[in-house]
Amino acid sequence: MAKDTAGYSSQLSDFQSHGETCRGTLLRPDNPGPNPIVILAHGFAAERSFQLPEIARHFVEHGFAAYYFDYRCFGDSDGTPRHWVDPKRHQQDWRNAIAHVGKLDGIDPTRIVLWGSSFSGGHVLQLASEDVPVAAVMAQVPHINGIATARNIPLKNLLRMTVSGLADTIGSIVGYQHYSPVVGRPGDYATMSSEECWDGWFSIVPEHSQWQNKVLSRVFLKLPLFSPNHHASRIKVPTLIIAGKHDSITPAQSAKKMAEDIPQGEYHELPCNHFQVYTGKFLEQVLAIQLDFLDKHTGRDIA
Repeated sequence: MAKDTAGYSSQLSDFQSHGETCRGTLLRPDNPGPNPIVILAHGFAAERSFQLPEIARHFVEHGFAAYYFDYRCFGDSDGTPRHWVDPKRHQQDWRNAIAHVGKLDGIDPTRIVLWGSSFSGGHVLQLASEDVPVAAVMAQVPHINGIATARNIPLKNLLRMTVSGLADTIGSIVGYQHYSPVVGRPGDYATMSSEECWDGWFSIVPEHSQWQNKVLSRVFLKLPLFSPNHHASRIKVPTLIIAGKHDSITPAQSAKKMAEDIPQGEYHELPCNHFQVYTGKFLEQVLAIQLDFLDKHTGRDIA
């Protein structure tokens, strides 16, 4: 375990998910605990090195432990084929991460908070509706409804994504993989290609990252069916949703409606796009809202 001069320690902490190793990083304050903890994982096809260390650090400096991990087939986690985005598989990894974290020394298993962003924002909302043992949920610019998200994709791309998804799904029977780009510029064929996407995505990719701009196309057949908002009324824990007014990927109106349907939902909307929540002044605003939410609903132990 490495000690940090900022008053917290950092260590690698892996867990098993359906026969594969998922790799994560645990940050904990320099106090005996037991501490509440925030579990973080990234959105569509991203890796845990993409700004999550910086975000997690803020939670730890505020008195919480934090744990961020890579899904199977991403980052330095195991699993093949690589770059496999799948809601069911990702949520399996989330469940195993929650079980793993709940057994760690110095962690209060009754004060586990889930943090999700974009696609993983949808995951944490879905999990919260299924009575996962967590104290609260925070979702920023979350995927809310598959059809609403698909409406933001240009028709020509949507048609090509459908064909690619069929090719990859059928090909997987014989071990063939068909990949599509994750991010592109306006007019490109990619999962995300609106004006904000290219520069926004690469604003959070670390220098010297080995990340590849591709995803298994089979996810496109599942994307329209993944709609956490259908289960909003079943979420019984305090839930924070932060949306971007100018988000061209996950529309703010869907996020607002879901927050209103959650019994303990809290909604904030910022004048930003999808990627601006990760950096600069909007990151500062998001963190201020999230830390206030955490203090209200979980408490904190600071030595």
